[in-house]
Amino acid sequence: MASKSETGNAINVANFYELISFAEGYGSTYNPSKDRLKLPQLNTLYTEADASQNNVITQITEEDNAINARRAAFEGLRSLSTRLLNALIATDASQETIEDAKGFNRKMQGKRASKIEIPLDPNLPTPKTKSSSQQSFDQMIEHFEGWISLLSAEPSYQPNEEDLKVASLKTRLENLIVTDKAVANAKTRISNARIARNKIISLDDFGVVNTAGDVKKYVKSVYGATSPEFGQVKGIKFVKF
Repeated sequence: MASKSETGNAINVANFYELISFAEGYGSTYNPSKDRLKLPQLNTLYTEADASQNNVITQITEEDNAINARRAAFEGLRSLSTRLLNALIATDASQETIEDAKGFNRKMQGKRASKIEIPLDPNLPTPKTKSSSQQSFDQMIEHFEGWISLLSAEPSYQPNEEDLKVASLKTRLENLIVTDKAVANAKTRISNARIARNKIISLDDFGVVNTAGDVKKYVKSVYGATSPEFGQVKGIKFVKF
């Protein structure tokens, strides 16, 4: 979802185009001595700003696609973990191995291994514990890797179901890792795109916001503070983000 900054900078770009349109409408009387206020330079700046804003929107869309792909890759992982546990129980695996497997399954489900002991004395503090839910994508991958390692080491684990076979699990793990990294890379690209966009629109001394202010000052100096020409441009808003 686009942030207020995305919307606001899109308005800045649109308003800059409107400002340039008014300047072009003044014809030969719009003739600033400062190069960066001349119409060709203004149009070049607009083109760059518009491209930088569009790139941010493009990167946001790509991030959304990456997030959706990751969600699809991780979907059903908890139910798969339960099936793996049941499949392992049906083998000749030792009780110790099964208990280890139950631990992985609890982690995949986001459950505690044991309940928190609450002190009977209300004056005593409740014991500090780590969060019971270890459900970040990185942690889910880690738990799934543990599952695969455990199953690979169990000779009697030889399921006939294709999706429960170790080879299939390894393929799914690779997909989990790829889709998780894709989201991280997409976030980096958005951040870089926003930095570039913010510089050209808001932060640079010669960016859109500052240049627009100088254009308004020039129009005011040429036509006067009460002129209809200045009245056209003075209300066009530009905001730094």
